[in-house]
Amino acid sequence: MPNLLSSMKNDRNFRRAGALGIFIGVVRGDSSKGGKVENLELEAYEEKANETLRGICRDLKAKEGVVDVQIHHFLGEFDIGEDLVYVVVAGAHRQNVFPVLEEAVERYKKEAPIFKKEQIIDEKGERKSFWVAEHEDRQKIPRKQDKRVYNMQY
Repeated sequence: MPNLLSSMKNDRNFRRAGALGIFIGVVRGDSSKGGKVENLELEAYEEKANETLRGICRDLKAKEGVVDVQIHHFLGEFDIGEDLVYVVVAGAHRQNVFPVLEEAVERYKKEAPIFKKEQIIDEKGERKSFWVAEHEDRQKIPRKQDKRVYNMQY
């Protein structure tokens, strides 16, 4: 995160900014399906995800008072509390920043082909895993073993 903020602040257009809004998505310990999350696995159709996230950032940068929008999403396996995504919006005023930050988060969650698989322990103590949200165009991506395999930046 410090490198992200430094690169944003070093951009020549940053002088127009008077506010930064930051969203950090982390692994939640409770599953929406019940039970406790042990870990989370994120996969993506990378080419399309990169294209989608770039498009979201480009669209939102065109809004009045917005100086910069960046979405950095990680892929791999994550434990409870680990960071999954950073969304940063720089704008002339806070009124420019907050609605765009919310829109950026909502759009990447709906539009980007990034897939989340929860490994949980249910109420009976049984281990289970399932995909949290399925996309119609989902393609199976080869599983990566290293944590934070990718850092998709825009």
